[in-house]
Amino acid sequence: MAAQGEWEAVIGLETHVQLGTASKIFTAASTAFGDDPNRHIDPVVCGLPGTLPVLNQAVLEFAVKAAMALNLTVAEHSKFDRKQYFYPDLPKNYQISQYDEPIAEGGWIEVEVAEKGKETYLKTIGIERLHMEEDAGKLVHAGSDRLAGSTHSLVDYNRAGVALAEIVSKPDLRTGREAAEYASEIRRIMRYLGVSDGNMQEGSLRCDVNISVRRGPDAPFGTKVEIKNMNSFSAIQRACEHEIQRQIKAYEAGEPVVQETRLWDESKQLTKSMRSKEGASDYRYFPDPDLGPIEVSPEQREGWRAELPELPAAKRHRYAEAMGLSIYDARVLTDERPMAEYFEAVVGAGADPKATANWITGDIAAYVNAQRLSFGELPLRPEQLAEMVQMIETGAISGKIAKEILPELLHRGGSPKAIVAERGLGMISDPAAITAVVAELLAAHPEEVAAFRGGKTKLQGFFVGQLMKQTGGKADPKLANQILSAMLKG
Repeated sequence: MAAQGEWEAVIGLETHVQLGTASKIFTAASTAFGDDPNRHIDPVVCGLPGTLPVLNQAVLEFAVKAAMALNLTVAEHSKFDRKQYFYPDLPKNYQISQYDEPIAEGGWIEVEVAEKGKETYLKTIGIERLHMEEDAGKLVHAGSDRLAGSTHSLVDYNRAGVALAEIVSKPDLRTGREAAEYASEIRRIMRYLGVSDGNMQEGSLRCDVNISVRRGPDAPFGTKVEIKNMNSFSAIQRACEHEIQRQIKAYEAGEPVVQETRLWDESKQLTKSMRSKEGASDYRYFPDPDLGPIEVSPEQREGWRAELPELPAAKRHRYAEAMGLSIYDARVLTDERPMAEYFEAVVGAGADPKATANWITGDIAAYVNAQRLSFGELPLRPEQLAEMVQMIETGAISGKIAKEILPELLHRGGSPKAIVAERGLGMISDPAAITAVVAELLAAHPEEVAAFRGGKTKLQGFFVGQLMKQTGGKADPKLANQILSAMLKG
Protein backbone atom coordinates (compact mmCIF):
# COMPACT_ATOMS: atom_id res chain seq x y z
CA MET A 1 0.00 0.00 0.00
CA ALA A 2 1.38 3.39 -0.97
CA ALA A 3 2.06 5.91 1.78
CA GLN A 4 0.46 9.34 1.67
CA GLY A 5 2.33 11.46 -0.88
CA GLU A 6 3.72 8.48 -2.79
CA TRP A 7 2.29 7.64 -6.19
CA GLU A 8 -0.31 4.86 -6.24
CA ALA A 9 -1.80 3.25 -9.33
CA VAL A 10 -5.54 2.60 -9.56
CA ILE A 11 -6.38 -0.12 -12.08
CA GLY A 12 -9.64 -1.68 -13.29
CA LEU A 13 -10.21 -4.25 -16.03
CA GLU A 14 -12.99 -4.75 -18.55
CA THR A 15 -12.76 -8.38 -19.63
CA HIS A 16 -14.65 -9.50 -22.73
CA VAL A 17 -15.31 -13.25 -22.65
CA GLN A 18 -16.59 -14.90 -25.82
CA LEU A 19 -19.25 -17.37 -24.71
CA GLY A 20 -18.78 -20.78 -26.29
CA THR A 21 -22.18 -21.24 -27.90
CA ALA A 22 -22.56 -22.88 -31.31
CA SER A 23 -24.62 -19.98 -32.66
CA LYS A 24 -24.56 -16.21 -32.16
CA ILE A 25 -26.37 -14.26 -29.48
CA PHE A 26 -29.44 -13.21 -31.53
CA THR A 27 -29.35 -15.47 -34.58
CA ALA A 28 -28.63 -19.05 -35.67
CA ALA A 29 -25.50 -18.01 -37.62
CA SER A 30 -22.47 -20.15 -36.72
CA THR A 31 -19.71 -19.02 -34.36
CA ALA A 32 -17.08 -21.32 -35.94
CA PHE A 33 -13.57 -19.87 -35.85
CA GLY A 34 -11.05 -19.93 -38.69
CA ASP A 35 -13.37 -20.14 -41.71
CA ASP A 36 -13.10 -17.90 -44.75
CA PRO A 37 -14.13 -14.27 -44.13
CA ASN A 38 -17.81 -13.31 -44.17
CA ARG A 39 -19.15 -16.89 -44.22
CA HIS A 40 -21.15 -16.64 -40.98
CA ILE A 41 -23.38 -13.63 -41.52
CA ASP A 42 -27.10 -13.25 -42.11
CA PRO A 43 -29.72 -10.46 -42.27
CA VAL A 44 -29.99 -10.29 -38.45
CA VAL A 45 -26.24 -9.83 -38.01
CA CYS A 46 -26.30 -7.07 -40.59
CA GLY A 47 -29.40 -5.42 -39.11
CA LEU A 48 -31.32 -5.43 -42.39
CA PRO A 49 -34.84 -3.91 -42.36
CA GLY A 50 -37.57 -6.30 -41.25
CA THR A 51 -35.26 -8.59 -39.20
CA LEU A 52 -35.77 -9.26 -35.50
CA PRO A 53 -33.18 -10.55 -32.98
CA VAL A 54 -34.06 -13.47 -30.66
CA LEU A 55 -31.97 -14.16 -27.55
CA ASN A 56 -30.06 -17.45 -27.59
CA GLN A 57 -31.10 -19.37 -24.44
CA ALA A 58 -27.63 -20.91 -24.06
CA VAL A 59 -26.11 -17.41 -23.91
CA LEU A 60 -28.32 -16.55 -20.94
CA GLU A 61 -27.42 -19.82 -19.19
CA PHE A 62 -23.67 -19.30 -19.71
CA ALA A 63 -23.85 -15.67 -18.57
CA VAL A 64 -25.76 -16.57 -15.39
CA LYS A 65 -23.34 -19.40 -14.55
CA ALA A 66 -20.37 -17.08 -15.09
CA ALA A 67 -22.00 -14.47 -12.83
CA MET A 68 -22.62 -17.01 -10.05
CA ALA A 69 -19.02 -18.22 -10.21
CA LEU A 70 -17.88 -14.61 -9.75
CA ASN A 71 -20.14 -14.19 -6.68
CA LEU A 72 -22.35 -11.69 -8.49
CA THR A 73 -26.04 -11.21 -7.71
CA VAL A 74 -28.13 -12.27 -10.70
CA ALA A 75 -30.97 -9.89 -11.48
CA GLU A 76 -34.49 -11.25 -11.72
CA HIS A 77 -35.20 -8.63 -14.40
CA SER A 78 -32.75 -7.08 -16.87
CA LYS A 79 -32.91 -5.65 -20.38
CA PHE A 80 -30.96 -5.00 -23.57
CA ASP A 81 -30.01 -1.55 -24.84
CA ARG A 82 -28.71 -0.10 -28.06
CA LYS A 83 -25.27 1.48 -27.88
CA GLN A 84 -24.87 3.89 -30.79
CA TYR A 85 -21.54 4.33 -32.56
CA PHE A 86 -20.10 3.90 -36.01
CA TYR A 87 -17.25 1.56 -36.72
CA PRO A 88 -16.66 -0.20 -40.07
CA ASP A 89 -16.74 -3.61 -38.35
CA LEU A 90 -20.19 -2.99 -36.81
CA PRO A 91 -22.59 -3.39 -39.74
CA LYS A 92 -25.73 -2.11 -37.93
CA ASN A 93 -24.06 1.09 -36.67
CA TYR A 94 -25.17 0.15 -33.17
CA GLN A 95 -24.35 -2.62 -30.72
CA ILE A 96 -26.90 -4.49 -28.63
CA SER A 97 -25.56 -4.44 -25.06
CA GLN A 98 -26.81 -3.86 -21.51
CA TYR A 99 -26.50 -0.47 -19.85
CA ASP A 100 -28.36 0.39 -16.64
CA GLU A 101 -29.96 -3.01 -15.97
CA PRO A 102 -27.28 -5.68 -16.47
CA ILE A 103 -27.79 -9.37 -15.86
CA ALA A 104 -25.63 -9.33 -12.69
CA GLU A 105 -23.90 -6.92 -10.28
CA GLY A 106 -21.86 -6.77 -7.08
CA GLY A 107 -19.40 -9.68 -6.99
CA TRP A 108 -15.79 -10.53 -6.19
CA ILE A 109 -13.02 -13.08 -6.74
CA GLU A 110 -9.92 -13.99 -4.79
CA VAL A 111 -6.60 -13.90 -6.62
CA GLU A 112 -3.23 -15.23 -5.57
CA VAL A 113 -0.47 -12.76 -6.42
CA ALA A 114 3.11 -13.98 -6.74
CA GLU A 115 5.61 -11.21 -7.45
CA LYS A 116 9.32 -11.87 -7.93
CA GLY A 117 11.25 -11.37 -4.72
CA LYS A 118 8.10 -10.92 -2.64
CA GLU A 119 5.92 -13.22 -0.56
CA THR A 120 2.82 -14.56 -2.31
CA TYR A 121 -0.37 -12.94 -1.04
CA LEU A 122 -4.12 -13.26 -1.52
CA LYS A 123 -6.24 -10.32 -2.60
CA THR A 124 -9.99 -9.94 -3.04
CA ILE A 125 -10.95 -8.00 -6.17
CA GLY A 126 -14.44 -6.54 -6.43
CA ILE A 127 -16.47 -6.99 -9.61
CA GLU A 128 -18.86 -4.21 -10.55
CA ARG A 129 -21.03 -6.05 -13.04
CA LEU A 130 -21.39 -8.63 -15.79
CA HIS A 131 -23.48 -7.89 -18.84
CA MET A 132 -24.26 -9.60 -22.14
CA GLU A 133 -23.60 -8.02 -25.51
CA GLU A 134 -22.77 -8.84 -29.11
CA ASP A 135 -19.28 -8.65 -30.57
CA ALA A 136 -18.25 -6.54 -33.52
CA GLY A 137 -16.45 -7.87 -36.60
CA LYS A 138 -12.75 -7.75 -37.35
CA LEU A 139 -10.73 -5.22 -39.32
CA VAL A 140 -7.67 -6.44 -41.22
CA HIS A 141 -5.38 -3.54 -42.05
CA ALA A 142 -3.68 -4.39 -45.33
CA GLY A 143 -1.15 -1.56 -45.29
CA SER A 144 -0.13 0.77 -48.08
CA ASP A 145 -1.08 0.47 -51.74
CA ARG A 146 1.98 1.85 -53.51
CA LEU A 147 0.26 2.33 -56.89
CA ALA A 148 -2.71 4.26 -55.53
CA GLY A 149 -0.70 5.84 -52.75
CA SER A 150 -3.37 5.04 -50.12
CA THR A 151 -4.00 2.62 -47.28
CA HIS A 152 -6.95 0.22 -47.06
CA SER A 153 -8.58 -2.15 -44.61
CA LEU A 154 -10.61 -5.33 -45.07
CA VAL A 155 -13.63 -6.26 -42.94
CA ASP A 156 -14.54 -9.77 -41.77
CA TYR A 157 -18.03 -9.96 -40.21
CA ASN A 158 -17.77 -13.60 -39.08
CA ARG A 159 -17.31 -12.50 -35.46
CA ALA A 160 -20.07 -9.87 -35.58
CA GLY A 161 -22.97 -10.97 -33.37
CA VAL A 162 -20.96 -13.51 -31.36
CA ALA A 163 -22.07 -13.55 -27.70
CA LEU A 164 -19.88 -11.78 -25.16
CA ALA A 165 -19.99 -11.50 -21.39
CA GLU A 166 -18.29 -8.28 -20.35
CA ILE A 167 -16.94 -8.43 -16.79
CA VAL A 168 -16.12 -5.05 -15.23
CA SER A 169 -13.90 -5.06 -12.16
CA LYS A 170 -13.88 -2.42 -9.45
CA PRO A 171 -10.73 -0.23 -9.36
CA ASP A 172 -9.17 -2.48 -6.71
CA LEU A 173 -5.97 -3.42 -8.53
CA ARG A 174 -2.74 -1.59 -7.74
CA THR A 175 0.03 -3.23 -9.80
CA GLY A 176 0.51 -4.73 -13.23
CA ARG A 177 1.08 -8.11 -11.63
CA GLU A 178 -2.24 -7.95 -9.81
CA ALA A 179 -3.97 -7.04 -13.08
CA ALA A 180 -2.39 -10.00 -14.89
CA GLU A 181 -3.29 -12.43 -12.08
CA TYR A 182 -6.88 -11.15 -12.01
CA ALA A 183 -7.28 -11.65 -15.78
CA SER A 184 -5.70 -15.09 -15.52
CA GLU A 185 -8.13 -16.12 -12.76
CA ILE A 186 -11.11 -14.90 -14.78
CA ARG A 187 -9.96 -17.03 -17.70
CA ARG A 188 -9.35 -20.02 -15.42
CA ILE A 189 -12.89 -19.77 -13.96
CA MET A 190 -14.52 -19.46 -17.40
CA ARG A 191 -12.67 -22.55 -18.61
CA TYR A 192 -13.64 -24.52 -15.48
CA LEU A 193 -17.27 -23.63 -16.14
CA GLY A 194 -17.02 -24.65 -19.80
CA VAL A 195 -18.66 -21.38 -20.89
CA SER A 196 -15.61 -20.23 -22.91
CA ASP A 197 -12.35 -21.69 -24.22
CA GLY A 198 -10.58 -18.46 -23.21
CA ASN A 199 -8.13 -18.64 -26.13
CA MET A 200 -6.60 -15.17 -26.19
CA GLN A 201 -4.83 -15.81 -29.49
CA GLU A 202 -8.24 -16.33 -31.14
CA GLY A 203 -9.83 -13.35 -29.41
CA SER A 204 -12.01 -15.47 -27.12
CA LEU A 205 -10.84 -13.42 -24.14
CA ARG A 206 -9.80 -9.78 -24.45
CA CYS A 207 -8.98 -7.23 -21.77
CA ASP A 208 -9.16 -3.44 -21.71
CA VAL A 209 -7.26 -1.88 -18.81
CA ASN A 210 -8.19 1.43 -17.19
CA ILE A 211 -5.33 3.11 -15.32
CA SER A 212 -4.87 6.29 -13.34
CA VAL A 213 -2.38 7.37 -10.67
CA ARG A 214 -2.81 9.46 -7.52
CA ARG A 215 -0.79 10.80 -4.59
CA GLY A 216 -1.45 8.20 -1.91
CA PRO A 217 -4.47 6.04 -1.03
CA ASP A 218 -6.59 8.94 0.27
CA ALA A 219 -6.11 11.25 -2.72
CA PRO A 220 -8.85 11.60 -5.36
CA PHE A 221 -8.58 9.48 -8.50
CA GLY A 222 -6.50 10.84 -11.36
CA THR A 223 -7.47 10.99 -15.03
CA LYS A 224 -8.31 7.52 -16.33
CA VAL A 225 -6.63 6.15 -19.46
CA GLU A 226 -7.84 3.02 -21.27
CA ILE A 227 -5.38 0.59 -22.91
CA LYS A 228 -6.39 -1.86 -25.62
CA ASN A 229 -4.66 -4.41 -27.85
CA MET A 230 -3.15 -6.81 -25.29
CA ASN A 231 -3.09 -10.49 -26.25
CA SER A 232 -1.45 -12.09 -23.20
CA PHE A 233 -1.27 -11.80 -19.43
CA SER A 234 2.38 -10.78 -19.60
CA ALA A 235 1.42 -7.98 -22.01
CA ILE A 236 -1.22 -6.77 -19.51
CA GLN A 237 1.42 -6.59 -16.79
CA ARG A 238 4.00 -4.81 -18.96
CA ALA A 239 1.44 -2.35 -20.37
CA CYS A 240 0.27 -1.43 -16.87
CA GLU A 241 3.81 -0.95 -15.62
CA HIS A 242 4.71 1.25 -18.59
CA GLU A 243 1.55 3.36 -18.41
CA ILE A 244 1.91 3.92 -14.65
CA GLN A 245 5.39 5.32 -15.15
CA ARG A 246 4.30 7.40 -18.17
CA GLN A 247 1.55 9.08 -16.16
CA ILE A 248 3.78 9.70 -13.12
CA LYS A 249 6.45 11.31 -15.31
CA ALA A 250 3.80 13.50 -16.98
CA TYR A 251 2.40 14.75 -13.67
CA GLU A 252 5.86 15.39 -12.21
CA ALA A 253 6.81 17.37 -15.34
CA GLY A 254 3.66 19.48 -15.03
CA GLU A 255 2.08 17.95 -18.15
CA PRO A 256 -1.61 16.97 -18.33
CA VAL A 257 -2.82 13.37 -18.60
CA VAL A 258 -5.83 13.33 -20.91
CA GLN A 259 -8.71 10.84 -20.89
CA GLU A 260 -8.09 8.72 -23.97
CA THR A 261 -7.80 5.24 -25.40
CA ARG A 262 -4.27 4.02 -26.03
CA LEU A 263 -2.85 0.94 -27.77
CA TRP A 264 -0.10 -1.32 -26.45
CA ASP A 265 2.76 -1.66 -28.95
CA GLU A 266 4.27 -5.06 -28.17
CA SER A 267 7.34 -4.55 -30.36
CA LYS A 268 8.29 -1.22 -28.76
CA GLN A 269 6.94 -2.05 -25.28
CA LEU A 270 5.02 1.21 -24.93
CA THR A 271 1.52 2.66 -25.21
CA LYS A 272 0.40 4.93 -28.06
CA SER A 273 -2.52 7.32 -28.27
CA MET A 274 -5.40 5.91 -30.37
CA ARG A 275 -8.42 8.19 -29.85
CA SER A 276 -10.20 10.29 -27.26
CA LYS A 277 -12.29 8.22 -24.85
CA GLU A 278 -16.06 8.34 -25.28
CA GLY A 279 -18.33 8.72 -22.30
CA ALA A 280 -21.70 7.02 -21.72
CA SER A 281 -23.54 10.08 -23.10
CA ASP A 282 -21.68 9.75 -26.41
CA TYR A 283 -23.20 6.31 -26.98
CA ARG A 284 -26.81 7.55 -26.63
CA TYR A 285 -28.09 4.37 -24.99
CA PHE A 286 -31.78 3.54 -25.16
CA PRO A 287 -33.74 0.29 -24.54
CA ASP A 288 -33.69 -1.99 -27.56
CA PRO A 289 -37.25 -1.94 -28.98
CA ASP A 290 -36.92 -5.38 -30.62
CA LEU A 291 -36.00 -7.33 -27.48
CA GLY A 292 -38.22 -7.80 -24.46
CA PRO A 293 -37.06 -7.83 -20.84
CA ILE A 294 -35.07 -10.79 -19.52
CA GLU A 295 -36.46 -12.70 -16.58
CA VAL A 296 -34.52 -15.32 -14.65
CA SER A 297 -36.71 -17.28 -12.27
CA PRO A 298 -35.45 -18.56 -8.88
CA GLU A 299 -35.91 -22.11 -10.19
CA GLN A 300 -33.67 -21.38 -13.19
CA ARG A 301 -31.01 -19.79 -11.00
CA GLU A 302 -30.88 -22.66 -8.53
CA GLY A 303 -30.91 -25.25 -11.31
CA TRP A 304 -27.90 -23.62 -12.96
CA ARG A 305 -26.15 -23.08 -9.62
CA ALA A 306 -26.39 -26.82 -8.91
CA GLU A 307 -24.44 -27.47 -12.14
CA LEU A 308 -21.43 -25.35 -11.14
CA PRO A 309 -18.20 -27.29 -10.54
CA GLU A 310 -15.80 -26.74 -7.66
CA LEU A 311 -13.90 -23.63 -8.73
CA PRO A 312 -10.11 -23.09 -8.83
CA ALA A 313 -9.80 -21.02 -5.62
CA ALA A 314 -11.76 -23.60 -3.61
CA LYS A 315 -9.61 -26.39 -5.01
CA ARG A 316 -6.39 -24.54 -4.17
CA HIS A 317 -7.51 -24.11 -0.55
CA ARG A 318 -8.58 -27.76 -0.28
CA TYR A 319 -5.36 -29.11 -1.79
CA ALA A 320 -3.23 -27.03 0.60
CA GLU A 321 -5.27 -27.54 3.75
CA ALA A 322 -6.65 -31.08 3.40
CA MET A 323 -3.88 -32.68 1.33
CA GLY A 324 -0.85 -30.79 2.63
CA LEU A 325 0.35 -29.63 -0.79
CA SER A 326 2.50 -26.55 -1.24
CA ILE A 327 0.91 -23.36 -2.53
CA TYR A 328 2.91 -23.77 -5.74
CA ASP A 329 1.77 -27.36 -6.37
CA ALA A 330 -1.86 -26.48 -5.59
CA ARG A 331 -1.68 -23.59 -8.05
CA VAL A 332 -0.16 -25.67 -10.86
CA LEU A 333 -2.54 -28.60 -10.38
CA THR A 334 -5.66 -26.40 -10.45
CA ASP A 335 -4.64 -24.26 -13.41
CA GLU A 336 -6.65 -26.44 -15.79
CA ARG A 337 -9.69 -28.46 -14.80
CA PRO A 338 -8.64 -31.69 -16.65
CA MET A 339 -5.33 -31.77 -14.74
CA ALA A 340 -7.09 -31.25 -11.41
CA GLU A 341 -9.61 -34.00 -12.18
CA TYR A 342 -6.80 -36.37 -13.19
CA PHE A 343 -4.92 -35.63 -9.96
CA GLU A 344 -8.01 -36.24 -7.84
CA ALA A 345 -8.72 -39.52 -9.63
CA VAL A 346 -5.17 -40.75 -8.88
CA VAL A 347 -5.45 -39.78 -5.21
CA GLY A 348 -8.92 -41.33 -5.12
CA ALA A 349 -7.35 -44.61 -6.29
CA GLY A 350 -5.17 -44.66 -3.17
CA ALA A 351 -1.99 -42.76 -4.10
CA ASP A 352 -0.24 -40.30 -1.78
CA PRO A 353 -1.19 -36.70 -2.75
CA LYS A 354 2.32 -35.22 -2.48
CA ALA A 355 3.98 -38.01 -4.47
CA THR A 356 1.20 -37.83 -7.06
CA ALA A 357 1.59 -34.05 -7.38
CA ASN A 358 5.32 -34.45 -8.05
CA TRP A 359 4.76 -36.92 -10.89
CA ILE A 360 1.90 -34.98 -12.50
CA THR A 361 3.48 -31.51 -12.35
CA GLY A 362 6.84 -32.88 -13.49
CA ASP A 363 7.32 -35.68 -16.02
CA ILE A 364 3.67 -36.18 -16.90
CA ALA A 365 2.85 -32.50 -17.50
CA ALA A 366 5.99 -32.21 -19.66
CA TYR A 367 4.80 -35.16 -21.79
CA VAL A 368 1.26 -33.80 -22.10
CA ASN A 369 2.56 -30.40 -23.24
CA ALA A 370 5.08 -31.87 -25.68
CA GLN A 371 2.44 -34.16 -27.25
CA ARG A 372 -0.26 -31.44 -27.15
CA LEU A 373 -2.64 -33.74 -25.32
CA SER A 374 -5.20 -33.08 -22.65
CA PHE A 375 -5.11 -35.15 -19.46
CA GLY A 376 -8.35 -36.79 -20.59
CA GLU A 377 -6.51 -38.19 -23.65
CA LEU A 378 -3.54 -39.57 -21.72
CA PRO A 379 -3.07 -43.34 -22.23
CA LEU A 380 -1.80 -43.64 -18.64
CA ARG A 381 -5.04 -43.89 -16.70
CA PRO A 382 -5.30 -42.50 -13.14
CA GLU A 383 -5.58 -45.93 -11.52
CA GLN A 384 -2.40 -47.04 -13.33
CA LEU A 385 -0.43 -44.05 -12.08
CA ALA A 386 -1.79 -44.72 -8.58
CA GLU A 387 -0.49 -48.29 -8.86
CA MET A 388 2.99 -47.04 -9.77
CA VAL A 389 3.06 -44.50 -6.92
CA GLN A 390 2.00 -47.19 -4.45
CA MET A 391 4.73 -49.55 -5.73
CA ILE A 392 7.33 -46.89 -4.93
CA GLU A 393 5.83 -46.32 -1.48
CA THR A 394 5.90 -50.04 -0.61
CA GLY A 395 9.44 -50.46 -1.92
CA ALA A 396 8.43 -52.75 -4.78
CA ILE A 397 10.30 -50.48 -7.19
CA SER A 398 12.59 -47.47 -6.84
CA GLY A 399 11.98 -44.00 -8.23
CA LYS A 400 14.67 -44.75 -10.82
CA ILE A 401 12.80 -47.84 -12.04
CA ALA A 402 9.57 -45.83 -12.12
CA LYS A 403 11.19 -43.26 -14.41
CA GLU A 404 12.44 -46.10 -16.59
CA ILE A 405 8.97 -47.56 -17.18
CA LEU A 406 7.12 -44.22 -17.30
CA PRO A 407 7.71 -43.49 -21.03
CA GLU A 408 6.04 -46.78 -21.98
CA LEU A 409 3.16 -46.11 -19.60
CA LEU A 410 2.64 -42.61 -21.01
CA HIS A 411 2.73 -43.89 -24.57
CA ARG A 412 0.63 -47.04 -24.21
CA GLY A 413 -0.77 -47.19 -20.69
CA GLY A 414 -0.97 -50.55 -18.93
CA SER A 415 -0.25 -52.05 -15.54
CA PRO A 416 3.06 -50.98 -13.94
CA LYS A 417 3.14 -54.26 -12.00
CA ALA A 418 2.88 -56.25 -15.23
CA ILE A 419 5.64 -54.23 -16.94
CA VAL A 420 7.96 -54.59 -13.93
CA ALA A 421 7.35 -58.36 -13.77
CA GLU A 422 7.82 -58.77 -17.53
CA ARG A 423 11.15 -56.92 -17.52
CA GLY A 424 12.37 -58.33 -14.21
CA LEU A 425 12.70 -54.85 -12.72
CA GLY A 426 11.40 -55.63 -9.23
CA MET A 427 13.30 -54.25 -6.25
CA ILE A 428 15.95 -56.44 -4.59
CA SER A 429 14.89 -56.47 -0.95
CA ASP A 430 16.60 -59.71 0.15
CA PRO A 431 19.32 -58.82 2.75
CA ALA A 432 21.35 -61.89 1.84
CA ALA A 433 21.43 -60.94 -1.88
CA ILE A 434 22.48 -57.36 -1.15
CA THR A 435 25.11 -58.53 1.38
CA ALA A 436 26.66 -60.77 -1.29
CA VAL A 437 26.91 -57.89 -3.78
CA VAL A 438 28.43 -55.56 -1.16
CA ALA A 439 31.00 -58.22 -0.21
CA GLU A 440 32.08 -58.49 -3.87
CA LEU A 441 32.40 -54.70 -4.14
CA LEU A 442 34.53 -54.38 -1.01
CA ALA A 443 36.78 -57.17 -2.20
CA ALA A 444 37.18 -55.49 -5.59
CA HIS A 445 38.12 -52.07 -4.11
CA PRO A 446 40.47 -52.68 -1.14
CA GLU A 447 42.21 -49.29 -1.48
CA GLU A 448 38.92 -47.39 -1.30
CA VAL A 449 37.85 -49.49 1.70
CA ALA A 450 41.09 -48.67 3.49
CA ALA A 451 40.70 -44.95 2.67
CA PHE A 452 37.13 -44.99 4.01
CA ARG A 453 38.23 -46.62 7.24
CA GLY A 454 41.03 -44.08 7.42
CA GLY A 455 38.52 -41.23 7.62
CA LYS A 456 37.44 -40.50 4.02
CA THR A 457 33.80 -41.27 4.77
CA LYS A 458 32.58 -39.50 1.62
CA LEU A 459 33.69 -42.59 -0.27
CA GLN A 460 30.46 -44.25 0.85
CA GLY A 461 28.79 -42.40 -2.05
CA PHE A 462 31.20 -44.13 -4.44
CA PHE A 463 30.21 -47.54 -3.10
CA VAL A 464 26.49 -46.69 -3.28
CA GLY A 465 26.92 -45.78 -6.95
CA GLN A 466 28.79 -49.01 -7.65
CA LEU A 467 26.14 -51.03 -5.83
CA MET A 468 23.31 -49.49 -7.83
CA LYS A 469 25.26 -50.00 -11.05
CA GLN A 470 25.88 -53.63 -10.16
CA THR A 471 22.18 -54.24 -9.39
CA GLY A 472 20.80 -52.16 -12.25
CA GLY A 473 19.32 -49.69 -9.77
CA LYS A 474 17.10 -52.41 -8.30
CA ALA A 475 18.58 -52.63 -4.81
CA ASP A 476 16.34 -51.30 -2.05
CA PRO A 477 18.13 -47.97 -1.32
CA LYS A 478 17.41 -47.88 2.42
CA LEU A 479 18.38 -51.51 3.03
CA ALA A 480 21.42 -51.24 0.75
CA ASN A 481 22.74 -48.18 2.62
CA GLN A 482 22.30 -49.91 5.98
CA ILE A 483 24.18 -53.05 4.90
CA LEU A 484 26.89 -51.08 3.05
CA SER A 485 27.51 -48.77 6.01
CA ALA A 486 27.78 -51.68 8.45
CA MET A 487 30.19 -53.67 6.23
CA LEU A 488 32.37 -50.65 5.38
CA LYS A 489 32.88 -50.00 9.10
CA GLY A 490 34.14 -53.56 9.40
